[in-house]
Amino acid sequence: MDAETLLFNKYRLSIMVLLAKQRSMTYNDLKSVVKTSDGNLATHLRKLEVAGFVSVTKTFEGRKPKTIYTITPEGEKELEKFMSNIEGLLEKFKGGKNK
Repeated sequence: MDAETLLFNKYRLSIMVLLAKQRSMTYNDLKSVVKTSDGNLATHLRKLEVAGFVSVTKTFEGRKPKTIYTITPEGEKELEKFMSNIEGLLEKFKGGKNK
């Protein structure tokens, strides 16, 4: 799946924007903001991980597992490119409406 197709999903795009802003977030924090099921979130995070857009660190706090997701430099680059393309489309649309 190419980067544009991968990011053209509201959940994956939300995850990437959150991680770009926060740098890293726990699975539970992402789940509370993205508001989707465990299975759905895990599937989208796995796709982003396989693409190299996020990295995963698993640790323990006491006896509780803690999973932290961080945006990678590749993920930042692809998100920036995607957002630039969207902004370009919006500008073309706005330009066409004013003519």
